[in-house]
Amino acid sequence: MTWLKPSWQAVLAILFCLVALALGAMSKPEAAALAQPTATTIYPYMGTKVLILGLLLIAALASAVRLAPVVEAAVLFIGAHIAAWLLIKGIAGFEGTALAPYFLALAAAWLLAWRCVALLSSLRPAANGAKTALRLIIPAIFGAWILIIWEAVTRGAGIPFILLPPPSAIGARIANSLPILGSDVRQTIFKAVLIGYIVGNLAGFVVAILADRVPFLRRGLLPIGNMVSALPIIGVAPIMVMWFGFDWPSKAAVVIIMTFFPMLVNTVAGLAASGHMERDLMRTYASGYWPTLLKLRLPAAMPFIFNALKINSTLALIGAIVAEFFGTPVVGMGFRISTEVGRMNIDMVWAEIAVAALAGSVFYGVVALVERAVTFWHPSVRGG
Repeated sequence: MTWLKPSWQAVLAILFCLVALALGAMSKPEAAALAQPTATTIYPYMGTKVLILGLLLIAALASAVRLAPVVEAAVLFIGAHIAAWLLIKGIAGFEGTALAPYFLALAAAWLLAWRCVALLSSLRPAANGAKTALRLIIPAIFGAWILIIWEAVTRGAGIPFILLPPPSAIGARIANSLPILGSDVRQTIFKAVLIGYIVGNLAGFVVAILADRVPFLRRGLLPIGNMVSALPIIGVAPIMVMWFGFDWPSKAAVVIIMTFFPMLVNTVAGLAASGHMERDLMRTYASGYWPTLLKLRLPAAMPFIFNALKINSTLALIGAIVAEFFGTPVVGMGFRISTEVGRMNIDMVWAEIAVAALAGSVFYGVVALVERAVTFWHPSVRGG
């Protein structure tokens, strides 16, 4: 039967749905209502249980038919996400009462979303717009399902709020705390992180040029760089607070220390990356040190330099937040995390973590975009 091409995800999803139907109740209130049909018990999924499992079965069966990949991905996307939304919506107000069929339906929806992402990843569109759309859609679906599973499991299993709040509660806390989060971002990211990141990377780059020019600096600095890069933040941060005070300069100093040596080591390695043939060609043109550096060696070192910039984009944020644990004004992301943990406001802690993760991702993405524009000639960029 050439018109059938079932994937293992679709087969498993169908099996999970059939087992969920055979087991019956998806929640404890529903099981109690089925045990006493005459009782007027309100329970979740009173009118949506059949719809949820039916959507999953229809999407899985449609996936088993030989359809165009785009059509199949669309069917799987709609079926999986509507079913997941109905599952989460139904358990609201009945947290901690989910039974095995609930988790089987969730697993079936996740398998269909997996198949959808696999299909989208296999597409090779010719248009640049379609390629860009796929590069955005695939990670968006993947990330959305991390949040969906997180929300569904925490609500269905009744995980205590203090251990792991659901994403919806974290989102509500973010929406209700925008002024506080904004002041924390200004203090930590726009002052400590950005200033420390710029100064640390620039100093590391300049010292790398000096070390390349003066051999004894290269031989003396690199071993020290490896040693200093292994220093624990919790040991450096209190010293910087004692030296530079409790405000953002002490956090920027920690960021400078953390970003200086990765830039130094990567730049020195990058300056040695140009080939002997290219250097010999520059010598035949009677090029001195500085023309060779600017026209050959620095362009060849750009992938190494941007690798250091990307590494430092995350190190800088981590260093500034951890440094704020050891003394800061009553503002800042690290200060807020340490304070709210003591108050057991775990949703606020997760809100700060989410904002930090978003800021770090944006920071990294901006550096990666600049890298693609600068190193467009490199095989890794031309191939991507």
